[in-house]
Amino acid sequence: MKKIQAKDIWLLVAQILLLSFIMLSPALISYISSGDGKLVMDSLWIAFYWLIPAMIVYLLNFYLCIPLLWIRHRYWLFGVTNAGLILITNLHLFNNNHSDLPDHFRAGYISSITVSLLLCLMAIGIALSVRYMMRRSEHKQKEIEAELAWLKNQINPHFLFNTLNNISSLAQIDGDETQEAIMQLSDLLRYAMYETNKPKVRLDGEVEFMRNYIGLMKLRCNEMTTVKAQFTVHNSQMEVAPLLFISLIENAFKHGMNSNAPATIDISLTQHDDTLVFLCNNTNNPKSTKDRSGSGIGLENTRRRLDLLYPGHYTWEQKITPENIYHVKISIRL
Repeated sequence: MKKIQAKDIWLLVAQILLLSFIMLSPALISYISSGDGKLVMDSLWIAFYWLIPAMIVYLLNFYLCIPLLWIRHRYWLFGVTNAGLILITNLHLFNNNHSDLPDHFRAGYISSITVSLLLCLMAIGIALSVRYMMRRSEHKQKEIEAELAWLKNQINPHFLFNTLNNISSLAQIDGDETQEAIMQLSDLLRYAMYETNKPKVRLDGEVEFMRNYIGLMKLRCNEMTTVKAQFTVHNSQMEVAPLLFISLIENAFKHGMNSNAPATIDISLTQHDDTLVFLCNNTNNPKSTKDRSGSGIGLENTRRRLDLLYPGHYTWEQKITPENIYHVKISIRL
């Protein structure tokens, strides 16, 4: 059985308030237009007489008949149950003998029954429509969550590959630094595996992870490459999607390093109020297709995650400047 959540309670309260407003509207209109107390009570009684059956049918369908019968494809039982509900909620229309009424009164009586039945059928249709839209929204949300998990899970193996590649290169040069790098890698993996299994993480944790990751990536840089990293965070408790910029940092080191000419990699992250700005400038040194070092999932992954996580709340700027600098700037309104 599905556990009742706070949103379910709020949905029930919202529906009851809306239905109450609909039922009280005729009386309210009568009061505003005439101020006649008797007319107000008559309007309230008429609304109660006609709308209460339809409201009962709506609520019972929304919370019982549709989840238990319609969604489980028990359509015939759904139809029989609703026929019984409509009959029971409209008994007040059938429990009097109207056979002795004049023909014109009898026609009005039949019309009243028809209107009441149509209101109940309309209530069933509205309940089905609302449930359909809710299920469609839930399915869409699950699809988004699954895609986000898939995109994020792609990051970890690439991140591990690149870092191990760096440590492997370092091991051939300096054994002591290799030991320290392995310890750093252990910390990075611990964060990537255990701290990022939530939709959002604290900004200070993400900044520390990027600092350490950049430190490890610098191990492969020679004296020809200048690396700068600056982080300006005023509210470290703000939350952001985890590992959001790692692919961009990978890309900067992959294409920014050059063993034959001066190169620069300049990375910054600035938080001000509710805006987060990531800026990355690196010398543009495209690798050959045979060079798989630092191969990552790249910009498409990052942009897709931004589309899913911050739709309409981010800007993306990407270009190669006349000075042959690859420039990426992302501004996110958190």
